[in-house]
Amino acid sequence: MIESVNVEFKELDRESRELPSSTAKELISFANTEGGSLYLGIADDGSVIGTDDPEDVMGRLTSLVHDAILPDLMPFIQVRPVKMEGKTVVKVTVSIGTERPYYLKKEGLKPSGVYVRRGSACFPLNEAGIREMIMETSGKSYEESRSQIQNLTFNSLKNELKSRSMNFGHSQMRTLNMIGEDGLYNNLALLLSDQCTHTIKVAVFQGNDGSIFRARREFTGSVLKQLNDVYEYIDGRNETEASFSGLLRTDQRDYPEVAVREALLNCIIHRDYLPSGSTIINIYNDHIEFLTLGGLVSGLTLDAVFLGMSDWRNPNLASVFLRLGLVEGFGTGVRKIIDSYSKSACAPKFQAVGGAFKVTLYNRNEKTADYYSGDLISEPRTQYTVNNVPRDELADEILRLAEEKGTITRKDVQDRFRVGSTKAFLCLKILCDSGKLTQQKMGKQSRYSIISR
Repeated sequence: MIESVNVEFKELDRESRELPSSTAKELISFANTEGGSLYLGIADDGSVIGTDDPEDVMGRLTSLVHDAILPDLMPFIQVRPVKMEGKTVVKVTVSIGTERPYYLKKEGLKPSGVYVRRGSACFPLNEAGIREMIMETSGKSYEESRSQIQNLTFNSLKNELKSRSMNFGHSQMRTLNMIGEDGLYNNLALLLSDQCTHTIKVAVFQGNDGSIFRARREFTGSVLKQLNDVYEYIDGRNETEASFSGLLRTDQRDYPEVAVREALLNCIIHRDYLPSGSTIINIYNDHIEFLTLGGLVSGLTLDAVFLGMSDWRNPNLASVFLRLGLVEGFGTGVRKIIDSYSKSACAPKFQAVGGAFKVTLYNRNEKTADYYSGDLISEPRTQYTVNNVPRDELADEILRLAEEKGTITRKDVQDRFRVGSTKAFLCLKILCDSGKLTQQKMGKQSRYSIISR
């Protein structure tokens, strides 16, 4: 015999009589893979060493299985002494278990505790593999399968429910389908818990092509906390531009709030949580990209989505969001995003590929727009100039403000006209370069005044 995917040899220490330290890992790997036989008393090269006290070895082996491995592996193990080359060897036959994954009790359901057989060796199984094995064995969806983490807290969920005058306790967990038939937390509970292992990563770039990186944040915690934190982060960069028609002023934010909200909700409710990767949001000067793992649910096409059809990948999570009033109904998110751009020259873009879904929102106040058809339209807004000074309403109003106050700061412009710091600085710089304003440099507190003629 030689070692293989279902055969393993272990030599016993005749003095200590202790089982090899990797014995439990080998048994777990057999139970999690195809089953197999572990021979105690044979060296790695196949030479038979034997054991002086097989009864003691079998007793130690039984205790190890009982004390070190979960779930109970005893029904799937047979231990017996066998004669080989005139010596006694302990043969441990392991059948593939029905409650996989089996794992080291002291390590829990994580790679350091779950092992599988690959060739003639055992290897730790990664988190994605563990989740797949749980779903395969239970026959349940991801959110219904048992959570690998059971020590969970729900502060964010409690706060959300409390703000809506809703109670939270064991009965509410049952109602929300956070507890499985075995009385343990499932993955829906994990997603709603403060210990949620999935994250959202947001990157901010200077310009429109991602060549210059400005900032990066990773948002953790309950998916409810991530929803609030990420929306607030994006909202802080969603600037407002003012336009005037006579005396009538109209404010327009770069991105419709409802579009940002629905795109973010889509990232959380519809993503495939089986892969361990993060949801990605990229913020550029002229657009925001929301990239979600999972793509469209099987059988659903992009055309069907535009018609208002929807199929929840995570129905229980969607039900929680519906109960909290975070979503209004089924299949309305995409339509809301499209409608929010109905009066804009640019339109959102939706892309579905294998394993991923992407929503692109375009900045309504930028000079270029990528239309829904996918064609890039490069049509800069007309810039009327007199003596090289932009004669748009904002430049004129800044000059009036400087004349009124004597000197102004960039923050004065931001506060008065509700524009971002970049827009305010750019307008002030243009006015200075054109000889309309002069600058007294003092960092962020630099002051600007009208040049006397």
